[in-house]
Amino acid sequence: MAFHVDSPAVSYSDDKMCSHYSYQTCEVSPQADGKFVVKPRTVEYDFEVQRKVPRLGCMLVGWGGNNGSTITGAVLANKLQLSWATKKGRQHSNYYGSITQASTTSLGIGPDGQEVYVPLKDLLPMVQPNDIEFDGWDISSMNLGDAMRRAEVFEPGLQEQLYPHLSQLKPRPSIYCSDFIAANQAERADNVLTGTKSEMMTKLREDIRDFKKSKKLDKVIVLWTANTERFCDITDGLNLTASQLLGSIERNAEEVSPSTIFAVASILEGCAFLNGSPQNSLVPGVLDLAEQRQVFIGGDDFKSGQTKFKSVLVDFLVGAGIKPTSIVSYNHLGNNDGKNLSAPKQFRSKEISKSNVVDDMVESNRVLYDEKETPDHCVVIKYVPYVGDSKRAMDEYTSEIFMGGHNTLVVHNTCEDSLLASPIILDLVILTEVCQRISMKSEQDDEFGTFHAVLSILSYLLKAPCTPPGTPVVNALFKQRSCIENIFRACNGLPPQNHMTLEHRLAADIQRRSLAAQQSVVPASPSSSSASSDSEQQGTTTGA
Repeated sequence: MAFHVDSPAVSYSDDKMCSHYSYQTCEVSPQADGKFVVKPRTVEYDFEVQRKVPRLGCMLVGWGGNNGSTITGAVLANKLQLSWATKKGRQHSNYYGSITQASTTSLGIGPDGQEVYVPLKDLLPMVQPNDIEFDGWDISSMNLGDAMRRAEVFEPGLQEQLYPHLSQLKPRPSIYCSDFIAANQAERADNVLTGTKSEMMTKLREDIRDFKKSKKLDKVIVLWTANTERFCDITDGLNLTASQLLGSIERNAEEVSPSTIFAVASILEGCAFLNGSPQNSLVPGVLDLAEQRQVFIGGDDFKSGQTKFKSVLVDFLVGAGIKPTSIVSYNHLGNNDGKNLSAPKQFRSKEISKSNVVDDMVESNRVLYDEKETPDHCVVIKYVPYVGDSKRAMDEYTSEIFMGGHNTLVVHNTCEDSLLASPIILDLVILTEVCQRISMKSEQDDEFGTFHAVLSILSYLLKAPCTPPGTPVVNALFKQRSCIENIFRACNGLPPQNHMTLEHRLAADIQRRSLAAQQSVVPASPSSSSASSDSEQQGTTTGA
C-alpha cells in the first residue's frame, strides 16, 4: 500500500488489515408540533480487509458488442503499453474515466498545510486492470477483432495493433429470446444456445466453471453489457421468490428473461452479477437467491454521460435553492445500442432508468417542492446510424429563481459512448471484488459479516441504483462518490472526508503554523549564496 496508518485503532498482518471505527450519525424524531428532536449517535464498528488480491476473471454478456470489444481491447492496449498516431501527436494508452484508476482522494493535511492526495485505488489493495482476464458470451459469432472494427470506436492505428490479438478471441454462444430485444437484432443472432431455459442455464454454469479452471482464476464476476431488454413481468408464482424463479426456469416460462437467467446462473456458481443495462433483470427472486447464497448483485444501467451530468447539475441547482421545473433530454446515437433502443419496449426500459435520476434530490427539498411535486422530465432517444458511437446529448433545464424569475440552461454533450462506458465496467468489477474482501461488525454483533447482497456502494456508476429493500436510493453523484471514499477510509480507521478544514479557519491555528514554517527556514550562507539558492530551489521542487 502507498501509506501506513499510525493509530492504535489500526493493525496489519500479512493476510489482513483491521480497524476500529466510530461511526457518528444523527437520529431525528419528528414531534407533534412539527419540530424535530435530533440526537447525535455513535456506533462502534470493526472492519477487516483481506489483503491478498485474487486472480480475477470477468465474463461479459455481450462480449462482441461495442462495450465488450472496447474494454477488452483497451485493457490489452494498456497491458502492452501501445501508442498510436493522431492528428495531435502520439496518444498513449490510459485508464482515464475510471474512478479507481484515474481519480485521487485526500489522505489528510501535510506539514505544509496542504492536502496530500493519492489515487483512489491506493486506499485498499485492489485488482489491477491489466491483470483481469476477459471472456464472455454473445449472440453474434464474430471474433473480437472484427467486432472491434465493426464498432468503429478505436482509431485505425490502434485497431491495427490490436487486431492480431483480438481476432483470436471468440464469444461463447449466448441466449437469444427474440421477444425481449428488438426485432432488428435478429440478423446478428448466429451464435445462440438451444434447448430449454433450464438447459441453457446449465450450459452457462459450465462456461463459468470452464473459464475459471482454464485461466486458473480465484474469482469470476459476470457483467451484462448486452442489448437492453424490455421489462419483464413481476408476478406471484413467476419470480417473487428464489423458489418461484427456479421453478419458472425449470418449466421454461416465457416471461423469464435472458438477463435473469444469466443472473441466476452466476449466483448459483457463487459469482457476483452486475447489470449494466436498464431492464429489470434483478427481479425479487434474483434478490432472494443472492441473499440466500450470500452473493453480490448490482445494477442497473451504466451511468456514463448525459445522466451523470444531470445528477451533478440538478444536485447543484436544488442545493443552491434554485427550483428545476422542466428537464428535457434528447439523445441520438448510431451504434447497435441505439438501433436496439429504436424499438418502443426497449426504449421504455431506458426511459425509466434515465428519468428517475433526479427523484432523491427533489425529495430532499420541501422548501422548493410540495409533497409529490416533481419537475416535468422528458427523455427522447433517436437512432441516427451516421454518428456511430459518438452520441449527441442535448438538455434543457428550466428553473424558477428569485421573485418569479426563470433561468434556462441548455447543454450540448458529444460523448463517445463506449469510451465512457468501458472504464465504468472496470470500476464495477474492481469495486465489487474488493467489497468481497471486506467484512465488518457493529458493537451489537458477535461475528463479522459482509455487505448486503445488493451492493448499493456501486450507485455512483449506475443510472438506476439497486438498493437493499427498505433502504433509500441516492442519485446525487457527489454523495455516491463520498460513500465509496469514506467506507474505504473507515477500513483504514480514518475519519470521513468532511471538508471542514478547521485547521484553516481559526486565526490562532493559522498563526502558529505560519510561525512554525518561518522557524524551520535555515538562512543561506553568504559565502555560498548561489549554490545554496540552487539547492533550495531543487529541494522545494522535489518536496512539492
